[in-house]
Amino acid sequence: MEQRAGAVSRDAILVEDAHVRPMMGFEILEPLPSGSVPYERVDPFILVHESRIRLSELKDVDTRHPHRGFDNLWYILEGSASTGHSTGPGGTIERARLPEGALLALRTGRGAWHAEAIGADEVAEGSADHDWRSVLFWVNLARKDKQAEPSAQVLLPEQIPVRKDGDATVRVLVGEGSPVRLGTPALVLDVELPRGGEVTTPVPPEFQGFAYVLEGEAAFGANRRQARPPQLVLLGPGEEFTVTDAAPGTRFMLMAGQPYGEVPVFNGPYVD
Repeated sequence: MEQRAGAVSRDAILVEDAHVRPMMGFEILEPLPSGSVPYERVDPFILVHESRIRLSELKDVDTRHPHRGFDNLWYILEGSASTGHSTGPGGTIERARLPEGALLALRTGRGAWHAEAIGADEVAEGSADHDWRSVLFWVNLARKDKQAEPSAQVLLPEQIPVRKDGDATVRVLVGEGSPVRLGTPALVLDVELPRGGEVTTPVPPEFQGFAYVLEGEAAFGANRRQARPPQLVLLGPGEEFTVTDAAPGTRFMLMAGQPYGEVPVFNGPYVD
């Protein structure tokens, strides 16, 4: 998308490496939460995890765990995985098969079990010996919505809107054309520049957020801060965000939303 005349372009005000943390016996990347970026600067986004795991390694791991008080979005970058969540009648487990490019949007609300028996279907079929890469992120709910009934929505790759912006292919996980609605207006985009180049994305001035780099390298923001995987790029104020001089194959997630301005209570897997 071309830059709009008179639009204020956002700077990249911080570039920071994701840190490594243990999760269920595996090492994953955690760009958020960040020791140098307070929640108030990324509200409504709470947490971002990137993982790359061989499904067969989960065979004897109890992956099920509870959540409460936020939207849990899980996007499959490579491979495929089955999983379960307690959003069926009476809190029963519903299973979903998530192929590459699929999105699971789980509203945990007043409480739900998540990630039940990840990869169990593939293990049973003998098809679990492959790498599975995903990005999972938590988006806060307003305090008035934290007792919502848990629900799950699966978008298969062909159900995710795709558009061309500048030199980029943009998959709209949350935003115009997507059926997924969060508790606050937001954008969640998967932006890929197969041949490199540049892209400018309108971001409403009331939104705040960040980019998370998955592949390649580029200059981010009007001030052209260089970033590469696995780095988080914090957006400054403005009306659009520009990425230039991208190397071929550069790919990043752009996440921005209207903040709630509330102070959540963080308690492990629960956000009250």
